[in-house]
Amino acid sequence: MSAAERIVELGARLDTLGMCPGTSGNISAIEGGRILVSPTGARLGALVAAELSVLDLDGTHVDGPRPTKEAVLHAAVYRERPAARAIVHTHSPWALALSCLAGLDRDDALPHYTPYYTMRVGTLPRVRYVAPGAPELAAACAEGFARDPRAKAVLLDRHGLVAVGASVEDAAAIAEELELAARLHFTLAGHLVAPLTPAEQDALR
Repeated sequence: MSAAERIVELGARLDTLGMCPGTSGNISAIEGGRILVSPTGARLGALVAAELSVLDLDGTHVDGPRPTKEAVLHAAVYRERPAARAIVHTHSPWALALSCLAGLDRDDALPHYTPYYTMRVGTLPRVRYVAPGAPELAAACAEGFARDPRAKAVLLDRHGLVAVGASVEDAAAIAEELELAARLHFTLAGHLVAPLTPAEQDALR
């Protein structure tokens, strides 16, 4: 299956899970030295493999329809994480709600409630608010990933999540795990909890 077909398949899955309301969110993958990314205004549940936007690795639009306004963010994150082969950015409800909370740790926004979260997401740096589509957001997002090599996702203030992976499937799974962890955070609010200790986290990495 081609990277374009994987983008279509995983876009449909994320849409079915309610993680990309309306035309929000975007997905990209690297294939053949180019970035394939969802077009602007596209529903992730209705993407077509032959109608994705194509960028060079600098983020310049070279083929296909006009790309998402966050294309520059994708290019910046790939430069920061050259081993990454896919990026998923969603405005999924629980992660978006989490991104609006005050008082979260800027270097690791969520407690590590489960081993699966630690293994899948790693750590979760929080990225300061910048208006969507602004070049400064791309730089801030890349800096978020630069802060901790263990991080496989970052939380954008009042904006949602960005996850990176070795494949589209991997990036989507990280986004799903983070959405579940965000929901768990709200579910457990007000309860005594026993998240993983630092030593328990280290044993999983």
